[in-house]
Amino acid sequence: MNPTPSSRPTAAFVFASWLALLIGGAAYLLGLWNSALALNEKGYYFTILMYGLFAAVSLQKSVRDRGEGIQVTGIYFGLCWISVMLTLLLLAIGLINAGMTLSEKGFYAMSFVLSLFAAVAVQKNVRDIHFATAQVSAS
Repeated sequence: MNPTPSSRPTAAFVFASWLALLIGGAAYLLGLWNSALALNEKGYYFTILMYGLFAAVSLQKSVRDRGEGIQVTGIYFGLCWISVMLTLLLLAIGLINAGMTLSEKGFYAMSFVLSLFAAVAVQKNVRDIHFATAQVSAS
């Protein structure tokens, strides 16, 4: 199930995806920078963001590869799902136990989810654009 050249994402969608990733990531990191958290707590939340972004992109790629008939091992596919769920669980546990106001907790949760969603959209766009460009070059 390879995408057709007409499935190339629009420039507006590509821009919106990159903007959402930039806003989500920057908001999360700016919130960490300005927070009164201890340095080890900031490192915990930063690591969860980086791990979450990697896990989300890896899961998206694995799902798409399987949809296109490219072999993905079951263990890797399972690890991708576990990784995404683990980052969400670790963030939830950290926020539940954090000494923050409810609005701060919501801010971190929403900017984290926005970042994960945007990273998946950006990765999809990059892959679609690459495929569409390769199709045009081959013609």
